[in-house]
Amino acid sequence: MERDDSQRPEGRPPRVRSTRGRRRRGRRHRPLLHVLLAVAFVAAAVFASSMAVRDEHGVFNVATQTATTPEPSVAEGNGHAGGVPREAPSGDEESSLPDRPSGERALRANPLYATGRLSPLPCPAPEVQVDDPAAMERFLYLMTDCLDQVWETQFAKAGLSFQPPERVFWTQPGTSPCRDYPSSAGAFYCQASQGLYIGVSDVVKKWNGAENSVVYASLLAHEYGHHVQAQSGLLEYYHDQRSQEPTVVDRNAWTRRGELQANCLAGAFLGSISASYPLDAADRSAVLDDAAATADRENSPPSERTHGSAANSVMWTEHGMRYQSPGACNTWNVEADLVS
Repeated sequence: MERDDSQRPEGRPPRVRSTRGRRRRGRRHRPLLHVLLAVAFVAAAVFASSMAVRDEHGVFNVATQTATTPEPSVAEGNGHAGGVPREAPSGDEESSLPDRPSGERALRANPLYATGRLSPLPCPAPEVQVDDPAAMERFLYLMTDCLDQVWETQFAKAGLSFQPPERVFWTQPGTSPCRDYPSSAGAFYCQASQGLYIGVSDVVKKWNGAENSVVYASLLAHEYGHHVQAQSGLLEYYHDQRSQEPTVVDRNAWTRRGELQANCLAGAFLGSISASYPLDAADRSAVLDDAAATADRENSPPSERTHGSAANSVMWTEHGMRYQSPGACNTWNVEADLVS
């Protein structure tokens, strides 16, 4: 994931407003009207309930997906993650996850979307010491422990098996099945090995020595989001569909949806652990500023637009922090302007 400090958001996206049903007034001493009012009350209750679901899971028509949701007949999505190059799955990958969804359902109606908010599990991660590689490595391990616990719990809610990722927090050069490291990105996820790769000192240098631990927690949670995509069956179908696109621009349209979903999933994690890892106004600003900095440059050509605009990058990160639900992060069922 490349950082681009030249791009900052020109303004925050509009806040999500809850929608509530209107109250209705009754009239006295008219039996027929009482019957009509009773019917109206039931209808209003159903309407209010549907709005509550919408408010819980967010806007953009990103609502809870259920088993009875019809699968779309046409694949329309966009997404791929920087640092997640296409690799052939290992021979036992399918057998290790027999219950994960496949095909278009994995993308658009994944059971993970219907699991509600992430469980508010404790995550007492210490403040990071950026000048001490050993302390930085301990921080990354502790945060990954939290991510393992939160996402394993969420997959269990969906009835899906889950295997935590491999951890490679490098201090020396090495090789992964996807690329060599050190990497210019500082951190990446490799689907072939299902591994998180992070340079203990490289990310500190790349992030200009930032001393706020939430910056590194957000980076780690974003890369972990790609593992969530892989474990849920989403990444496999996405890669297959993306590879069939005829042009770079068309492939990038898929890439952006995958990256912005990872932003949202990272935000959902950070929001869910706020009781034990509280974020003040400065922390939230640091996360959102970083989301803008790692977005596409404002005037970059379509062939280079892989992470989404600064405004959309911020919006999806903030959306995840607010709703803390995988169902709020379904970037595959939204209009193109929200993932541009």
